[in-house]
Amino acid sequence: MNRFAPAVSAGLARVTGSALGPFQSAVVRIGFSATWLLFLLREFPHRQEMYGPDGPWSWDLAQQLIAGNRAFTALMWSDGRGWFETVYALAAVSSVLLLLGWRTRTMSVLFMVGVLSLQNRSVFMGDGGDNVLHLMAIYLVFTRCGQVWSLDARRARRAAAARARGEHVVDRAGPALWSVLGFALVAVTAGGRLDAVDPTVPTILYVVWVGVAVRWAVERRAKGHEPRVLLDVVTAVAHNAALFVIMAEACLIYATAGWYKIQGSRWQDGTAVHYPLHLDYFSPWPALADLLSASGTMVMLVTYGTVIVQVAFPFTLFDRRVKNVLLALMMVEHAVIAVVLGLPFFSLAMIAADAVFLPTSFLRRLGALAARARGGLAARGPRAVLPRPRAAGDDAAVGAGAGRT
Repeated sequence: MNRFAPAVSAGLARVTGSALGPFQSAVVRIGFSATWLLFLLREFPHRQEMYGPDGPWSWDLAQQLIAGNRAFTALMWSDGRGWFETVYALAAVSSVLLLLGWRTRTMSVLFMVGVLSLQNRSVFMGDGGDNVLHLMAIYLVFTRCGQVWSLDARRARRAAAARARGEHVVDRAGPALWSVLGFALVAVTAGGRLDAVDPTVPTILYVVWVGVAVRWAVERRAKGHEPRVLLDVVTAVAHNAALFVIMAEACLIYATAGWYKIQGSRWQDGTAVHYPLHLDYFSPWPALADLLSASGTMVMLVTYGTVIVQVAFPFTLFDRRVKNVLLALMMVEHAVIAVVLGLPFFSLAMIAADAVFLPTSFLRRLGALAARARGGLAARGPRAVLPRPRAAGDDAAVGAGAGRT
């Protein structure tokens, strides 16, 4: 009992004291926003047939379905082609800005609205990865996914440096964005567009909108530290809870898939992998599929290995080394699925979900490697565009400037 109480106290302090997993949440943000953006760009020529007025899933059919399940989709506010193009463009723009980490809290909300609007408009367009993206888009709203590797983090560093120099920092973009989106939210609510949908999404929209305003007011008006500390605790708890849900969701996906596979006769006799390799719909590279299925032993090993990895993964989270090995195997498996079965966006979505389990040390090294590569390109850039003779001190000045970016 004497050991249990300090352990619980330390755990509570850690959960409430800071937003855990900054690198993991950042890579999840980048992974899912990139997956959705690439999907929107690839399907841009076919957008009208998939989600728009020209699709086989007509406006009337969508209305009947949404009247029953009360799903949120902005595309049902109007059946005009112009409105569809606007929503599609906003979905793509919010994905880009979330990927870059600009105003991540606001962009995560717009990202969620874009994902739900398109997917709930045509529920039969997807390959499994859309379900993962659907859920993760909601969870990302509650995370502080812009702590690192984002324009928000760079802006925070520059603002802190400016305050240290005694400069007065004014944020005009944030309040302007909050005002515009708040006006749109109130107008949509007043117009009755949210009356017939499930209250979950509207509640999230209003909670985030009010929360951003409270945060802004406390940071600028509060005289003591207590309100700021309270808000930090609330945001840290929300972030850590959402990160835990993302981890639990990934584990549930693998555990459910693995246990259902165990019950199938083809998975039991070790031949299940053979069949999708010979389906025309899942064979973009028939020669490669034939090569992989030529060996019965290889098919059996891959079949049994897939089941073992999926069932065992949730139980390996308590052993870091084993977890990292299985995590690498699952990512390689999804990469193979993307190429061999022609399911790139399903694989990208699953890899992005798996990234929440990547070790912090690996992500730090990855970030440092990317920073060195960027610094090297920045240092070589002036030499390429300014081929003039240099004085002795020019190279040092260029190197110092690259270090400040």
